[in-house]
Amino acid sequence: MTNQSIGEKITKLRKERGMTQKELAEEMSVTDKAVSKWEREISCPDINSIPRLAEILGVSVEELLNATQKEPQESDQKIQNIIDFILKAIPLAMGVSLVVTSLLREIDLYSGFSMTGIALFCIALLLLKSTKVR
Repeated sequence: MTNQSIGEKITKLRKERGMTQKELAEEMSVTDKAVSKWEREISCPDINSIPRLAEILGVSVEELLNATQKEPQESDQKIQNIIDFILKAIPLAMGVSLVVTSLLREIDLYSGFSMTGIALFCIALLLLKSTKVR
């Protein structure tokens, strides 16, 4: 039972006892939709109902609550990929803009330094993000 979230534990223990979500819901005096949300980790059981849930599932409260944090989900990884893309795209866009506006003589010194600073800041954020402290 190690390295499982509370939702995974509830699902596993319920199935080990041959119970459906509806049967567990009836025992807990909640809806089967509530049990489904617990198992999918959309919500958690009410703190006052944990002892009853543990009793129904045949485990101690400590065992039921001894859940570990789940690994980042796929959607979290997609968000991180988008952030990385943006942190790479901004310096490129700033560089291209700086070159084009310089060639057209449409940029002043202050604006050029500002664009360079923004680009360097994004590069620094990307480098800091990729450097993991161990």
